[in-house]
Order: sequence, then structure tokens, then C-alpha cells
Amino acid sequence: MKARRVLAIVAAGVALTAATGSCATLPRPNRVEVAAADSVPAGGQLPAAKHSLQVRSVPAGVQIRVTDVSGRAWHGRTPAKRSLYEGPVTVELTRPGYNPVRREVDLVKNRYLTVWLDPAGLLLTSERRWRTGPSPKQVAYTPDGSQLWVTLLGGHGIQVFDAATGSQLEQIKLGTHGAVEVIFTADGRRAYASQMETASVYEIDTRTYRVRRQIDGKGSWSKVLALSPDERTLYLANWVSDDISEIDLRSGTVRRLIPTVDTPRGLYPTPDGKRLYVAGYGHGEIAVIDLRTYRQTVLLRTGGAMRHLVGGSAGKTVYADDMAEAVVYAVDTTTNKVRRLAEVDRNPNTIDLSPDGRVLFVSCRGRNGSNYYLPGPEWGSVVLVDTHSGELLDAIVGGDQTTGLDVSADGARLAFSDFLGDMVRTYAIPDYGTLAAGHGGRVEEHYDDLRK
Repeated sequence: MKARRVLAIVAAGVALTAATGSCATLPRPNRVEVAAADSVPAGGQLPAAKHSLQVRSVPAGVQIRVTDVSGRAWHGRTPAKRSLYEGPVTVELTRPGYNPVRREVDLVKNRYLTVWLDPAGLLLTSERRWRTGPSPKQVAYTPDGSQLWVTLLGGHGIQVFDAATGSQLEQIKLGTHGAVEVIFTADGRRAYASQMETASVYEIDTRTYRVRRQIDGKGSWSKVLALSPDERTLYLANWVSDDISEIDLRSGTVRRLIPTVDTPRGLYPTPDGKRLYVAGYGHGEIAVIDLRTYRQTVLLRTGGAMRHLVGGSAGKTVYADDMAEAVVYAVDTTTNKVRRLAEVDRNPNTIDLSPDGRVLFVSCRGRNGSNYYLPGPEWGSVVLVDTHSGELLDAIVGGDQTTGLDVSADGARLAFSDFLGDMVRTYAIPDYGTLAAGHGGRVEEHYDDLRK
């Protein structure tokens, strides 16, 4: 006959250590119901060892069900703490208005788990969030997806995090100033980071995190950088001097400064190495430069503020976002014809493509305060755009000025930064079929959530 009993879990507040090392306190857990075991491991023997599992949820107070190898299920509300048998543990969280969450935990030691519940209908799934240094400008996964590099515009160089846990692995100082963008070679062994104040590029050994050299770009207020397909040339967009530094990486010197559109920012070299597309922030321009003759052609001028460019591995289409117009465009690189792809949220920033080229991810800063260093009346967001139809597939409400954004090389993970919130968030990305069949996810609902 199955027995049932109720155990009262009595515990004082427990100090929680987050990935950044900051501490919080859990309230006293609720009572936890224990159901009799329906089964035990093979051989009828339970493990001798037990470990503590603490579960905190955002929001707090959600229904929790925890099952260990004994088959017993503990029911209660978060935050919760329980001593469980060593081995696989299933954690299930539910709350009206939110997507249910199921996590599998290998309990081989004491564990602390924080779970962020997503609003009902969101197709992507929250994974981790952690604090960064001041003004996280860009986030970039290493090619193998194991690390996330975060550039800090606030004068602290680059932070390197374990992408799976959010724990900090290294802080790379770049003199007395911060960093704007960072990119990697295909093998992941070298990184290049731009710095506005010195108009230079830092080459970094990704295995030792040591700066190998600092290259003077010879321009003014440098931002976006891009490698040529053969990785022998680095292009550096100079915001104030209205030109692009063409840097020979073998010698570490500038071959030439290429005059270009007003306030150049986004760059995209074609896979054949013959052309360089440029986004002009000053007048909302998309231009293309013939790298054999250095002749430039302006393909579009909106009068807005073209910010970022991204293209697929085949190079057939280049995507651009206009920050002033809140629109993304697609450029056919065969004909150089430009089409208006989709409208997105206010102040679109960084964009990235899924590896299959079917989804464009757009970070949107939201409405500014009196300047972009002050919080505005809206939260930032990330919007997913179908690159064929232009339809919006899903939308995440972010924090204060969602800015940096990157999709891992395998297309499984999304990371983005909140520039004024000093925060990084990561999400699991479903496959395209799930997104396409998701009826827009939370696109319609997210508009109401943008206002603070």
C-alpha cells in the first residue's frame, strides 16, 4: 500500500551566489508534499549519497515538482530547497501565463538552479542571465560556441565568459579604454577588437587571452571590423573620418584608407573577396565598393541611419537595418537591388542570421531617454524576421537598451546584451519549422510589454 507523508522544510534564508559572484537570499521555502515512490532504480537499491538542490525562479512563487531516482515527487513553490538522492533529477515549473519549464539536473553534488520562466507563447526559451561590466556593447560566441566574449564600452576592455555557465573566464584590458566590436578567425585562435578612442585594432590570442599587437588604423573613431575571406586583410570602419582602413594583417599596417559614405558603420565583404558593402549611418546609405578599382556605388539612401550589415555564407543576400526608420532591408548581391524586408521595433541595432539564412535576428534598443546613456520609456527587444516572407516570427522583450546580439555557429543559441542594464541573456532557439508554425510567437503581445 502506498504511503503518503508531508515533510516540513524549515530553513533560514540561504545565500545564493550567482555567476557574477553577487549574493541574494532565498525566503523560507514552503511545505513540500512527498508522494510515495512508484519505482526504484534497477536492483532495488537507492544511491547512498544525497545532495542539496536549491531552485529559484523568476518570477518567484511558481509551482514546482521535483522527482529524483527514488521516484518520489516533491511538490511546492519556489524558492525551494531539498535533499535528494544522487543521480538524475527532473524539475518541473508551472505558473498561469507562462510557458511550463522542465529541466533535467544531474545531481552529483550540491546544486543551485535559477530558472527564468518565459511569458506564454514565446517560442525561444530562456537559459541564463548574468551581470557584466559597464556598457556591454557587443556579444560574440567563439566559433566552437564554448565562450561568449563581451565588449565593454565603459573602459574595461573585454570580458570572456563560459557560454554554458555564465562564469567569467577572463578580463582582457585594452589600455585605458573600452572595446566596441570583436570578431574571430574561422579557427577561433585569434580575435580582433576595435577601440574608438585610439582608432586601433587589438589582435588577441584566444588561448592565452594575451594581446599580440595593437594596430593603428590611421582613421578616426573606429567601430565595426570585418575579415576578408582569406583572413589576410582586415577592414575597419572609421566613424568620424568617413573612411575604411584596409589593413594588411601580415605586416600590421594600413594599405590604404578607402573614402566612403558619411559615418560608415556596418561592413560586409563578399565571399569571393571582390566587393565590400558598407552601411552609412549619416544619411541612411547602403553602398558597395569594388575592391579591384575601389569605385563606390550607393544603392540606397533613406535619409535615416543605416547601422549594421550581415550576410549569409553564400553571400547571395546582405541584410541591413536602418536605426532611424526601424526597417530592415535585403540586398540581392547579384543585381544589387534593395528591397524593404520588414518593420521592426524602435532603434534597431545589431543584426545576425541563423546559419541556414532563414531567420534574421534584430536587437532593438527601444525609445531613448534624453540621450542614449539614459534609460528611456521603453524596454529593448529582439525581433525575429523570416528572411523570405518578411514576417515577424517571435519577439523577446529585453532590458534597458538591448544592443549587442549574436547567434552561435550551430544556430542553437542566441545571446544579447542590455547596454544600460549591464546584463547578458541567452536563449535556446527552436528550429525553423517550429518558428514558422508558431503563429508569430509573442509578436503581437510583446508590443504592450515594451512600455515600462
